[in-house]
Amino acid sequence: MKENKNGDFKRKKSSRSTFRKRQNDKKNINDGLIRLNKHIAHSGICSRREADKFIEAGIVKVNGKVITAMGYKIKKDDVVKFNDSTLKNHKLQYLLLNKPKNYVSNFNDPYKKNSIMRLVEGKCKEVLSPIGKLDKITTGLILFTNDGELTKKLSKKTQNVKTIYQINLDKNLLSSDLKKIKENTFSNEARLKVNDISYISGKDKKEIGIEIQSPTNNIVRTLFENLGYKLTKIDRVYYGGLTKKNLPRKESRFLTKEEITILKRQ
Repeated sequence: MKENKNGDFKRKKSSRSTFRKRQNDKKNINDGLIRLNKHIAHSGICSRREADKFIEAGIVKVNGKVITAMGYKIKKDDVVKFNDSTLKNHKLQYLLLNKPKNYVSNFNDPYKKNSIMRLVEGKCKEVLSPIGKLDKITTGLILFTNDGELTKKLSKKTQNVKTIYQINLDKNLLSSDLKKIKENTFSNEARLKVNDISYISGKDKKEIGIEIQSPTNNIVRTLFENLGYKLTKIDRVYYGGLTKKNLPRKESRFLTKEEITILKRQ
């Protein structure tokens, strides 16, 4: 372990294990093979860890043969079936939407006129699903992907993704309440961590910026309601390293390779 400037200790990653992983990845590319669990995860139905459990349970077939061996590799033209349904190894896609107000995140009914699914319709041939939900009046960033592994990771209740909201309140936020929130003395909600909160420069004290780490969105609304305030506007402007820069309301764009790498480090 290595001591940092704050006196905390951080475990040093093993360079040997990192090197071995790089070598294995190169070997897989060179021999044209891909691990079976990775192929299943890339289909968007689950994470690699869950795929291993399905393989072990004997419900995955390759070219008509049940495969239960961990680490099994397949060729590009092998036919993989999951519960007798053929899996297609779709390209992993990551799409960021700037959600407008009055659109719903319930993707179980994607044909509703005000469904967010209508806003990303036809963007790619793969079927994408949003990670998490934003309620009807909340605007801002929401991520769509067919990466089952990333979806599983970011949807965990224990996962705290750094998020920034700009909010408007029905009345000025008292400096004493702002202090309570900043010092995390306002709530017994253990899943919420407030990194920072401040009045927005040049605006009245009804407009607030708050940076949190929490697995849910509704917790922000609950926080202020418990202190006697109502939210008249809430906009998610930052999520896991992603921002709204050059992304107008209702518009969406695909993530860059650098953004995907940052997101997967959450």
